Amino acid sequence: MALMCWLRSIEWWGECVAGEDICRRYLKDAFDITPNEGEFIVALAGNPNVGKSTIFNALTGMDQHTGNWAGKTVVGAVGRFEWIGVRFILVDLPGTYSLGTRRAEEAAARDFICFAKPDAVIVVVDASRLERNLFLVLQVLEITKRVVVCVNLMDEAKENGVMIDLLRLEDILRVSVVGTTAKRQEGIYELRNVLLRTCQTDDIRTPRRSRYSAVIEEAVNDLLPYIKRAVGETVDARWLTMRRLEGDTECLRRVREMLSAQKEGGQCEL
Repeated sequence: MALMCWLRSIEWWGECVAGEDICRRYLKDAFDITPNEGEFIVALAGNPNVGKSTIFNALTGMDQHTGNWAGKTVVGAVGRFEWIGVRFILVDLPGTYSLGTRRAEEAAARDFICFAKPDAVIVVVDASRLERNLFLVLQVLEITKRVVVCVNLMDEAKENGVMIDLLRLEDILRVSVVGTTAKRQEGIYELRNVLLRTCQTDDIRTPRRSRYSAVIEEAVNDLLPYIKRAVGETVDARWLTMRRLEGDTECLRRVREMLSAQKEGGQCEL
């Protein structure tokens, strides 16, 4: 009964405005930036201390703005850069280990990836601590398939005797993987090229996504059609189904709040 009431409460979600409108409103409210026609919007995610800020600086140079995520004390940064005649807006998400709802940083990163629907998400990982960092990568892949994994600090990994098979990792994750040593600008040229292809192509293969026990997958398959019918393309239906099964009430509340604000033309606080 509770489940059916919850489903009825979200039946109108598919009528909400597009993610592009949310993204534009967020950039305007938080950073006073209005995207120009044809500019791609890219999110930069990663754990703390993986060199994410160095990647951000290497891509944007001095063309940056800082501000606070609306309704939060979390500081963020936005920068612009151009590559082969194409303009990009890069949104530096707060460093976080997951996309949960326990901390403001986690909620801010999750909200932007989920609701703003950026043209691509660069997830920066530490080559020396790859296994721990891949947890965030898999969480992002549950929300969007437009992902580029940037394996940074390749020089430190090599010094520690760690060798990363980037092609094998790309084959396993089924997304583009680029190795970098950002402090030396190594790999940044390739990162720009891969990012451009990811943003421009419509032929994005389905990435590797987490699969769970038979019992959980059966519950997902039972609930998924109802949620997909309710939300359409507004939010990734499988991701939202998993949040519902986990009983993540804070995340579900935020989803309803965000989409309600859009439909009513209210303030979009990401």
